[in-house]
Amino acid sequence: MPRRCAAVLGRPIEHSLSPVLHRAAYAELGLDWTYEAIDCGVAELRGVLAERADWAGFSATMPLKHALLDAAAEVRSVAAAVGAANTLLPGRRGWIADNTDVAGIVAALAEYAVAPDSVTVLGAGGTAQAALAAVLALGVDEVIVLVRDAGRTGALMDTAERLGTRVTLGALDPASAGLGAGLLISTLPDGAADPLAARRWTAAQTVLDVVYSPWPTPLAAAAGAAGAKVVSGALMLLHQAAVQVALMTGADAPLGAMRVALETAAPGCGV
Repeated sequence: MPRRCAAVLGRPIEHSLSPVLHRAAYAELGLDWTYEAIDCGVAELRGVLAERADWAGFSATMPLKHALLDAAAEVRSVAAAVGAANTLLPGRRGWIADNTDVAGIVAALAEYAVAPDSVTVLGAGGTAQAALAAVLALGVDEVIVLVRDAGRTGALMDTAERLGTRVTLGALDPASAGLGAGLLISTLPDGAADPLAARRWTAAQTVLDVVYSPWPTPLAAAAGAAGAKVVSGALMLLHQAAVQVALMTGADAPLGAMRVALETAAPGCGV
């Protein structure tokens, strides 16, 4: 297979571990491919893509998960339902937007055999939208969503309507009854969930925190100390990247090699 190029786009992007994962996959598959991290905001996205029209694909993180939909010529069903994308693939008519965050969340929870009867999601961004689709795949169609700003929930509520999920909105407050759900998924940025560490957690709960550096987060540490199952965002990152590798290369992703590379690059990250 000829040498090909791929990359992760976002801002900030220096912290991304996606290059570690994808490069490990290419090495294990024997592919002479490159994978870069490219600083890119919404305003620069179309230009960056136009200059790399022959590339094998892109991963994307903040602030591009909504912008990818507008930049794509085609949007696959999962990304359309979620209303956010984290993957671009080359197509005959242009870029194809897809979403592997949903599969990443489902696979991460599956490693811990999580089968929730109640779910609360923290945050309302692109990852929170993917979380709604992921828990629907697990059979949960009623979700509590706790947010810092109720005025920024429009996109998430649109996602819920497309999925047929019933969402109850509430304020992000350590005293919220919603924090007692069987599964809590925090999609908040680093530090935003720290005040919740003071809450009383239980061994009957599972907490997935998408923040994985440093790990454990104060929220994860508090929940783990109470005996709860704690799932690192690094595990979600691993699984969503594995799906991207398969989509871009056409080969089964070498999950074991990718896991080892991630643990080597970020020891103790929870994978």
